[in-house]
Amino acid sequence: MADPAIDAVWFARGGYGSNRIAEAALDHLPVAAFDKTYLGYSDSGFLLAGFHKAGLNVAHGPLAQDVLREGGEGAIHRALDWLAYRDPSALEPGLDGPAFAFNLTVLSTLLGTPLEPDLDGAELLIEDVSEHLYRIDRMMFHLTASPNVRKVRRIRLGRVSDVPENDPEFGSDAVAIVADWCARARIPFGGPADIGHDAQNRVVPFNSSTD
Repeated sequence: MADPAIDAVWFARGGYGSNRIAEAALDHLPVAAFDKTYLGYSDSGFLLAGFHKAGLNVAHGPLAQDVLREGGEGAIHRALDWLAYRDPSALEPGLDGPAFAFNLTVLSTLLGTPLEPDLDGAELLIEDVSEHLYRIDRMMFHLTASPNVRKVRRIRLGRVSDVPENDPEFGSDAVAIVADWCARARIPFGGPADIGHDAQNRVVPFNSSTD
């Protein structure tokens, strides 16, 4: 972050534990940090949220480790095409204004902390992986109860993958859960988004549809 010769910081992995260092990483940011782009997702979202709030240029998008996934070569090219050339084909389709994208668990956890971004008027995209549907329901209750989240323009749902089986069955799916909580909170539900913990994950620049 301090090296002016480096143009971008590309997270290699999701980074469980990023929440433990996020606030400390914001202390005394080097001047060169503001001239870079930061790209990642999953637990990197803690850092991305804090960096964006501090004025850095960040985006949700593929990790370097995604090359190990099936179809991962496409994810790597998508990330590099956007980092190096700002190729619009790498972006989540349908972005038409300010936007944020987060793993739902990460976003639900950082609400109410100094890392929480101002979501007023923005589109909010969420996704998750390896969570029971009752946990998705619980997190959506927390998310949509937030006064900050209730100011978003709309919420769109990416992929909720690898959902563990539950006995008994929860009785609803992720789309219905998210749509229901949006309706309860009077937040427009905008339908699907092309983000998730997979090689098809698209780039979403924070607070801008093109930058």
